[in-house]
Amino acid sequence: MSPINDLTSLLKLQVEVYHNARVCGDWKIETGANPRGKTCFHMATQGGCLLNVPAHDNWLLAEGDLVIFPKEIAHSMVSQQPQQGPQQHLPIAQSQNTAGTSMLCGEITFANPGFRVLLDALPSVFVIQRDATTPWLTELLKLILTESLSSETPSNPLLDKLCELLFAYGLRHFIEHQNSSIGIAALFGHRHIARAVSAIHKEPSQEWGLISLAEAAQMSRTQFAQVFKQLSGWTAMQYLTWWRMQLAWSYLDAGEHVTSVAEKVGYRSESAFSRAFQKSHGVSAGAVRRGGASQSIKAANPNKA
Repeated sequence: MSPINDLTSLLKLQVEVYHNARVCGDWKIETGANPRGKTCFHMATQGGCLLNVPAHDNWLLAEGDLVIFPKEIAHSMVSQQPQQGPQQHLPIAQSQNTAGTSMLCGEITFANPGFRVLLDALPSVFVIQRDATTPWLTELLKLILTESLSSETPSNPLLDKLCELLFAYGLRHFIEHQNSSIGIAALFGHRHIARAVSAIHKEPSQEWGLISLAEAAQMSRTQFAQVFKQLSGWTAMQYLTWWRMQLAWSYLDAGEHVTSVAEKVGYRSESAFSRAFQKSHGVSAGAVRRGGASQSIKAANPNKA
C-alpha cells in the first residue's frame, strides 16, 4: 500500500450526521468557530449553495461537492438563487417537489487522539469538487441519496457508515492532490521521503536509524534529515515514534496483549513501550486495551517534551 493508504487504513472514526434535510425558503445557515476544534463536513446532495468562510474565501458549491473542516471555523451557507418564504428544514423524502437544497452535515470523532496531529497539518477548510477526477464522490452521492430518500429519519447507522467512507476518501484525495503540502501530510508526496515513510510503515519493528532511512529514501544522510525536517517540522525519528504509537493504539484497541504489541512496534522492553505510549497518547496502553480510553483525550505533540 502507499503511505497514504497505510494511514487511512488506521483511521478509526465515527460520524454523527447532525443535519440531513432539504433547506427551503430564504435560507442561510451560519456556524461560529468551534472552541473544541471539531472536525466536520458538508455536502449539498441535491442542488447547490454558496459557502462563505470569512477567514479564507467564498466557494460556489455544486451538487455533490464535499467541504471538509478539519478544525471547524466560522462559515455560512446560503442558497444560490434568492428564494421566497421563511427558512424551513424539511425531510428530504417528503419534499422532493419543493424548491430548495438538500444539505448533509456531519461531525467526525476519532477513537485515536494521535490523529489530531494529522488534522493539524491540514488547512482549516478544503473543498473537493465532484468531477471526472473524483468518481468516488459520484458513487457515494448516489448511495447517500438512496439512503436519505428511503429513510424515515434524517440519519441511520448505514448513512453514518457511508459518511465515514466519504470522509476517508476525501482525506486521502486531498493529501494526494494538494498543491501546497504542510506538516506530516507533506511527507507522503515527496518522491524520496515517501520511500522512507513506506519502509517505516512496512517494517515498524525494524531498528531504524537515520542512516538506514536515508538509504531507503536514496538520499544522503544530511540531505534526508534536512528535507524531512523542512517538510514536516519533525525529525525522522519523531515520525517513526509517532507511527509506531498509532499502530500500537490500533493493536491494543483490537484487544492484543501489551507485550505482543510492544514487540510488533519495535520495543524490546514492555516498560519502555508503556512509557512511550503514555507520553504519546496521554493514556496507558492497558487502558486502551481495556477499552477505557476517552475520545476526548488530547494527543501529545511529538515535537514537545
